Parts: sequence; C-alpha cells; structure tokens
Amino acid sequence: MSYAKSLKCRECGRIYEKKPIYVCEWCFGPLEVVYDYEKIKKVLTKERIMSRKENLWRYKELLPIDQEPTVGLNSGFTPFFEAKNLAKVLNCKKIFIKDDSVNHPTLSFKDRVVAVALSKAKEFGFHTVACASTGNLANSVSSHSKTAGFDCYVFIPSDLEKSKIISSLIYGVNLIAIDGNYDDVNRLCGEIASKYKWAFVNVNLRPYYAEGSKTYGFEIVEQLGWRTPQHIVVPAASGSLLTKIYKSFKEFEQIGLIKKSNTKFHIAQASGCSPIVTALKEKTEIIKPVKPKTIAKSLAIGNPADGFYAQDIIKKTGGFGEVATDNEIIKGIKLLAETEGVFTETAGGVVVAVCKKLIEQGKIKRDEEIVISITGNGLKTQEAIEDKVNKLIKIKPDIKSFEKVLKGR
Repeated sequence: MSYAKSLKCRECGRIYEKKPIYVCEWCFGPLEVVYDYEKIKKVLTKERIMSRKENLWRYKELLPIDQEPTVGLNSGFTPFFEAKNLAKVLNCKKIFIKDDSVNHPTLSFKDRVVAVALSKAKEFGFHTVACASTGNLANSVSSHSKTAGFDCYVFIPSDLEKSKIISSLIYGVNLIAIDGNYDDVNRLCGEIASKYKWAFVNVNLRPYYAEGSKTYGFEIVEQLGWRTPQHIVVPAASGSLLTKIYKSFKEFEQIGLIKKSNTKFHIAQASGCSPIVTALKEKTEIIKPVKPKTIAKSLAIGNPADGFYAQDIIKKTGGFGEVATDNEIIKGIKLLAETEGVFTETAGGVVVAVCKKLIEQGKIKRDEEIVISITGNGLKTQEAIEDKVNKLIKIKPDIKSFEKVLKGR
C-alpha cells in the first residue's frame, strides 16, 4: 500500500497526480511528494522499523513508492559513530559522523536517491534511465541501472575527476562528457528529457529521487536513540540534501516517533562555488548563480535548484553558512583521515573545514553536540590530495636501509 498521495507545488500549492513531472505548469515552481501522515502514524512504529533489514527501505512508508522496492535493497544504514579524536582536536565536547563514504554500492549518499528514483522508474514503466551529474550520481545511476536492467545514459562535465569517470565506465553505460560546467550539463539534460521518454532521475523524476535523501536523516535519528542532534553540518551543491534531512526530522516528529526537533542546520560550501552561503551572508533571498572554480567538484553547482529552500531552513533553525578554500578543504580531508581513519572526498573536506570554522567563530558552542555529514569516499577524488600527502619512502631489502630511515625520522 502506498502512502504517497500526490505531488504538490512548493510555491503555489497546486496538486498533481503522481507522474514523472517535476515543475508546476502554472507557476513553474518545483514539485514535491505529499504523504498521508495520519495513515502512516497508525502503522509505522519504532518497533516495526527496527524489526526490518538494515537498509534504507526500513522507512518505506515515508518513501514515494506504490509497490515493494526493487532497487537498492542493500543500500543505506551506514555507520554513525562518535568522533572522539576529531572532537579533541577541535576542542569541543561531542562530534558524531554519519558516514556515507561506505554506502553500497558506489560509496556515496547518492545510492539512496538513486535507489528510490529507479524503483519509481520501474513502476512508471521506463526502460532507459539517465542523469546529469558531478560524479557521485553518475557512479550510482550507472551501477544501479545494471542491477535493475535499464539502459543508461549519463551526462557529466568533461573536467570530472578521472576516478569518477572510470567508476561509471566500468559498468558499460553510455557516459557522455559535456564541454561545460554542471549547469551547462543540466540545461542540456532538460532539453533531452523533454524530447526522449527517458527517466532522468534528477529531472523528470526529481520529486521522487530527492525523497531518498530523507533516509540519511531517518538513520541519524534512529542511530542517535530516536532523537535529533543539536547541530548538523551539511555540504551543499543544489541544497537538496539539507532540505530533505530537515524534512525527515519533521516527518518523524509529525508521526510521533520523536519529540520536537530543535536542530540547528548549518551549510558548508566551497569558496569557489558558494551561492547559498553568499546569499546568507549578504542577507538577501536572491541567490545569484556563479561559475564554479573549486577542487570540490561534487559541490560545483553554480545555480542551486534548492538554494532558496535550504537558505530558509538555515535561517529558521538558527543555523549558519560558511565556506572553505581549496587549501582548507585539503586540510579537512587530512584531518578526518588522521583523527578518525575516514578517507572522505572533497565534499567531506569542506564539511570538516566549515565545522572547524563555525566552532572557532562561536556559532557552534564547544559544549554542544554536532553531527557532520560525510557523503562520499576519498578514493574518488585522489587527484585533489596526491601532492599533499607524505612522500613514499623507498628502501633496499635489508635491515640497514630500514634502520637508516628509522634513525632519520
């Protein structure tokens, strides 16, 4: 039984049937999924959730599928742990890490959204799936499309990291590199989606696709012992992840699984692509598009689709936004690896660097609890730090050579 009732325009409130559409035909506002929370409240309990398999579908009543899920049956429920060493270095009381760098199968939070989008594509009867991507989504759509039996076209900026390109090509999909940035790729995909009857996960399936990010928030609540944290720091490209984590907290609150959420939401962007943070600091609702220039390519979206909504959540929860330079991103990646043994991609480096800044600025008090969002694996962005790590030590195969090195260190 489906508990998703319809689609609804986030601007004018107009209601639409559940179809592969994403824009209101009256005001051109974005559409999102509406649920019957009263019915969900009667069937979804903590006990029922905890009795299920540890994957993202343990929260299926709050996801927009009409049938049983068919994709991503081993995705989600990633590690959540206290980062005691990192907290000590940053001189704060308690930091938790929600670690999607080990999500199945492609090592990023995108496995969540793709699982939902492709399950919905199956229900709609599509045979070909596609996406516009800065890398992680490309990898996830490529992988899941093969297990689900779809033909697949993936569109990326031509300057994407080599590791992410290979991590899509390995699945034998049609990978197409565009001479331009992500916003150029996205515009082209909009044109293609209007001409070809394909399931573009982040175009015509975007209302369903975006809902998958809620499972990241649901898991945080469950893994914290059925409560929300005082602070959460989230990386932002389009801004969608932050909005959906917020929605997940509010949904659990609405159906009675948790008490009122008072979490402060903080947004982390790279200084070379920070339209949302810039708008926050300038205290304007107008988010001006920018041309990205940053090593954090997974966050390099200059015209963020959910920027306004993310900004609104940050302001009403009392949160803040901050940026990280390329050098600070690298330091953040290394700090997380050296303290907690987690090798994150550049987006994670942004989060660590921004969290450090917010603590130092007093915007997050040192005696308050923080969750930081690690959304991708560092194996995908090795180029960013290959010249910034310790040098390889080569020796001859004898004890004297080793002891010479040992003495020198």
